[in-house]
Amino acid sequence: MTPDDTPGHDTPGHDTPGHDTFDPAAAAAALLAARRTGARLAALPEPGRPATEAEAYAVQDAVARQLGPVVAWKVGAPSATAAPARAPLHADTVFTTGTLPAAMFHVIGAEAEIGYRLARDLPPGNGPYDREAVLAAVASMHPMIEIADTRFATFGTADPFSQRADQQNHGALVIGPALADWRGLDPVRLPVRLAVDGRVLHDTVGGNSAVDPVRLLVWLANEGARSLGGLKAGQVVTTGSCTGTDFVTAPARIEAEFPGLGRLALAIA
Repeated sequence: MTPDDTPGHDTPGHDTPGHDTFDPAAAAAALLAARRTGARLAALPEPGRPATEAEAYAVQDAVARQLGPVVAWKVGAPSATAAPARAPLHADTVFTTGTLPAAMFHVIGAEAEIGYRLARDLPPGNGPYDREAVLAAVASMHPMIEIADTRFATFGTADPFSQRADQQNHGALVIGPALADWRGLDPVRLPVRLAVDGRVLHDTVGGNSAVDPVRLLVWLANEGARSLGGLKAGQVVTTGSCTGTDFVTAPARIEAEFPGLGRLALAIA
């Protein structure tokens, strides 16, 4: 994925022509209202419905600027060579607690993920950053659970650019315990288990569709986070599901374990 190099535009995405009258504020207002009221959208309103990746990110960023400081990011890719995709996350959906209310979700899609917390800023103007420079900025590695959700009436039925605009189907992120001595772990070969209500649904090695999470971190530092000021110290980056998405019904207890990294449990009641 290459950035949009148009003057004044730092939004990541392809430069495919979009709407002549595209207005990200219209879509952002609809998504923010859905968050506030719980009412679900059939579709994003025109002229705010994104027709390109760059337009989808423009909506994401407009929502992010209303939700407050970015405390975390999600990033992923469908294959080892595919262009990554990202979404900024905020304090209202990022947790370290082990219990969340079912009422905050429309659907509950459980995912076990690997995350990294940054020790220092990676300002866009100081790049480009190579792999070692990005890893040198990492303070700790974490097991995580992301809950996939949607502001649309039915999960997965909106067009891909609208789903991208909607934080790439983010519902909540739960951060597990920090591992400071993480350099010896290879995330590509790390075992992972996901269990729901005591039943193991996944027990595998690696599992991330992007294969190498560090490639995603490097892209995020150089391109993906640029339009919102780059990566900052204290932010957490979660690097995509290692188990796919398992939809569960509350009440439920979700447990993710990465032997050698750590484990965490989330109760949804």
